[in-house]
Amino acid sequence: MSSQDHKTTSSFAALARLLRYARGYRRQIIAATTCSIINKLFDIAPEILIGVAIDVVVNQEESFVAGLGFETAQEQITILAVLTFFIWAGESLFEYLFQILWRNLAQRLQSDLRQDAYEHAQRLDMSFFEARSSGQLVATMNDDVNQLERFLDGGANAMIQVLVTVVAVGAVFFVLSPLIALLAFTPIPLIIWGAFYFQRKAGPLYADVREKVGDLSSRLANNLGGIATIKSFTAEQREARRLKESSEAYVEANRRAIRISSAFIPVIRMAILAGFLATFTVGGMMALEGSLNVGAYGVLVFLTQRLLWPLTGLAEVIDLFERSMASTRRILDLLAEPVHVRDEGGKALQEPVKGDVELDKVSFHYPSSGAGIRDISLAVPAGNTLALVGATGSGKSTLIKLLLRFYDPSNGEIRIDGQPIRDLSLRSLRGAIGLVTQDVYLFEGTIRENLAYGNPAASDAEITDAAKTAEAWSFIEALPEGLDTPVGERGVRLSGGQRQRLSLARALLKNPPILVLDEATSAVDNETEAAIQRSLKRIGHNRTVIMIAHRLSTIVDADSIAVIEGGRVLEQGTHRELLEQDGAYANQWRVQTGQIQAAV
Repeated sequence: MSSQDHKTTSSFAALARLLRYARGYRRQIIAATTCSIINKLFDIAPEILIGVAIDVVVNQEESFVAGLGFETAQEQITILAVLTFFIWAGESLFEYLFQILWRNLAQRLQSDLRQDAYEHAQRLDMSFFEARSSGQLVATMNDDVNQLERFLDGGANAMIQVLVTVVAVGAVFFVLSPLIALLAFTPIPLIIWGAFYFQRKAGPLYADVREKVGDLSSRLANNLGGIATIKSFTAEQREARRLKESSEAYVEANRRAIRISSAFIPVIRMAILAGFLATFTVGGMMALEGSLNVGAYGVLVFLTQRLLWPLTGLAEVIDLFERSMASTRRILDLLAEPVHVRDEGGKALQEPVKGDVELDKVSFHYPSSGAGIRDISLAVPAGNTLALVGATGSGKSTLIKLLLRFYDPSNGEIRIDGQPIRDLSLRSLRGAIGLVTQDVYLFEGTIRENLAYGNPAASDAEITDAAKTAEAWSFIEALPEGLDTPVGERGVRLSGGQRQRLSLARALLKNPPILVLDEATSAVDNETEAAIQRSLKRIGHNRTVIMIAHRLSTIVDADSIAVIEGGRVLEQGTHRELLEQDGAYANQWRVQTGQIQAAV
């Protein structure tokens, strides 16, 4: 099956997947469907009563109602009025009920879908996020979920009521006049064929619309996040043009879908006209000949419109259905995304955690690029500091990702305190590691909230101590609002050095036995670097520290330094030992200290 064929046949498959997901809401779905059915039955009853009333006026004591024991025409009209009251009251009651039930179901289901999608996304591997834009994910969890909500709010009820109308009105027709029933129902196959034809045409178009929404959201998110870069390169007009291109692509995708869906109503209206004219003309002739009761003729004329006219709503319903199923596929596809790094290990690290780290012949390669590491073995005794140095792309950060189990190695094993990390729960493993990266991410909120992120129960005294240890307290204390100072989105209200110190304090407040610094000082000024270095001397006491650094001056006191090149350990030893070896490390040291000029 081609991808195009797959798209055209997948709307009902998406509906089936949605019903499987919503099986916990079976009672609510049944209750809402039942109310929709009863409401529609009450809705078509007045047309039948109109025909019965005509029969009463024309035939009086010989009418259909007279046969039920109501002899005078006045009694018959009175009982019809009472029935009309109860029918209208019943219709109103069940309309209220189905709206409450469907809308509450829509709210509950969209909330659960969004929550489940987000929680599942949190469990997905880092490779998933590295291969997809955040804008696409936000569009799926927000706009796509809202699209499904809109369908459940009204579209589901409309589909059910159209089906009930066809079945109920068809039954009345065949009871009153099988011939007219056949004539009235003649256009229905054309209408149904048209509905499915337009559904097949519109399905892939609306799938494309949802993709364009994701692209547009991604463009907006990227541009707003990089507004400083855009301004610095005076690229506002260029980015405005790129956004317009994405916006116009979305408009064009919608235009193609609208062109198909809009053609549905005119075609259906002509089919409805044919059915109505058949009932109107043939039924009228039969009534004149006396072979059809006048009241029955009135019922058939009114019910023909009641039968056929709502089918024009199929265009809008199918339009809404296709949009929502395109969204549903994206949501459920996200929920079906496999998790490769599974949290299957139920063990916790034995307390107290010493922080002994060992990598035993570890290999890993990224599927997209083939880069990675090969047969790396390293040991970091508890309380020691290991520094990793090497060129960009040599595999240093990959080792950190494997230690945190963002990825699993293809070969080899990583152990903490002698326990393989695959056997540990992710909470226990990652709870024992504090990570400070070069690219500091601060959440929108206050300094206090960001520092306590890894330890929400921390007291103000503990927060202050961590800030002092990271040499962040001096600038926090100088701020007008202190710990309650808002940091802005991603910490934009703070300098790079301030953000870096807060990141270090945040990791310290977690009090991890293992601290990982991934180029934590490469983007800060000399003063901040000196402050962080002073902090590290205090922090590293009785704590395992793994550092990635480009500035070799920051790691001269490390217990061990490993030079990584091409995914392998090229050299290893202390700063003094590596200088004596006069290899790659010694050469880089001479370059950075100005003893020799770097090769061009």
